[in-house]
Amino acid sequence: MAAEYANPSALAHFDPADLLDALATGIIMLDAQLCPVYANVAAQDLLAFSLRCARGRPFAEFLHDTNGLNQILKRALETGEGIADRELAVRPAGAPREVRTLDVTITPLPGLTGTHLLLELADTTQRQKISRENDLLARLDGSRLMVRQLAHEIKNPLGGLRGAAQLLERELPAAALKEYTRVIIGEADRLAALVDSMSGPSDAPNKTVLNIHEICEHVYHLVRAEAPAGVSIERDYDPSLPDAHLDRHQLIQALLNVARNALQALAPEGKGRIVLRTRARSHASIGSVAHRLIACIEVEDNGPGVPQHLRSSIFYPLVTGRSQGTGLGLAVAQELVSRHGGIIEFESEARRTVFTLLLPLGDRP
Repeated sequence: MAAEYANPSALAHFDPADLLDALATGIIMLDAQLCPVYANVAAQDLLAFSLRCARGRPFAEFLHDTNGLNQILKRALETGEGIADRELAVRPAGAPREVRTLDVTITPLPGLTGTHLLLELADTTQRQKISRENDLLARLDGSRLMVRQLAHEIKNPLGGLRGAAQLLERELPAAALKEYTRVIIGEADRLAALVDSMSGPSDAPNKTVLNIHEICEHVYHLVRAEAPAGVSIERDYDPSLPDAHLDRHQLIQALLNVARNALQALAPEGKGRIVLRTRARSHASIGSVAHRLIACIEVEDNGPGVPQHLRSSIFYPLVTGRSQGTGLGLAVAQELVSRHGGIIEFESEARRTVFTLLLPLGDRP
C-alpha cells in the first residue's frame, strides 16, 4: 500500500481542492483587493459565508471585525511580511451572535497579478471556552466559604421578615390583601431553606423532575412585578426542552439573581428590554466534561454591558459595579448552578449582555 501511494501517478486522480476541503483548518486565498478567490469548506463553515457569493466582494464584509483583522490583512499586503496572530476574536456577519476565536497565519504570495494573501484559520473557540470554564470552576472553591458565612448572616433578618408578615396578616381585614402577605411568607420560607442549604455542607441538591419552563415562568412573573414601567420582559422558550432533575428552590434563586442583575443594569436608564430564553445544546461540554444534552437558560439585556475591569471577577462574592450593590447575587447563582454540575457563562458588549445558565440534562439523582 505504501509503495502504491509513493508513486505520483497513484495520486493523479486526486483534486487538490478536495484535499484542502478535507482539512479541519480553514484556508482562504485573498487577492490584492482583499477579495476571496478561494476558501475551503472548513473556512466557509467557520466564518459562515459562501465562496460563490463572496467572490469579488471585500473580505471585511463577511466579518464584524472587532479585533482589527482587516487592518492586519492590509499590513501584510503592504509590507509583504508574514503575520501570525493568536486568539483573535471575530464575529461572522452570517452568524452575528457567534464570536469565534481564531489563530490566524497570513502568508503573502507575490504573483504576476499582484500579491495574494494565504490565510490559515485554526478555530480555538472550544479550547478557550474549556480553559475559561475550568478556571472559573477552580475559583469557585475559594469563594464557597465566604458565601456560606454571608448566608448565615442573612438568616436572622429573614426570620424577622416572616414574623412581621404573619403579624400583618392577622391585622388585615380583607382576604385579598392577605394574599400579598402569603407571598412574602412563601418567599421568606423559600429563602430560609436556601440559606440553610448554603450555610451547611455542600450536599447534593434535592432533585425532583421539573419542567424548566415552569421555573422560568415563576421567575418571569417575579421580575415583571419588579420591573419599572419602561422595561419590557420577554420570553423565548424552546418547547422541545425536556424535563430535568433539578432542585427547584436552588434553580429559582440562581435564575432570579441573574434576572435581577439584568434588571439593575437597566436601572440608570429606566427603560430597556430583558429576554428570558431557553435552548438545548447537544453533545456539548461544561469545562472538560462532555454531556449528551445541556439546557441553556439565557437572560439577555440591552443595557450598557459589564465593565471591562469586572469581567474576570464578576462571579466573586462582594464584586459589584453598583454603588448600592452587595456583590452576592451572581456569586450565589454560580454556586447553586455548580451544584447541579453546571456553570454560568456570560458575554457582554454595549447594548447586548447575555448570561447563560448551562445545566446538564439526562442525569439521575
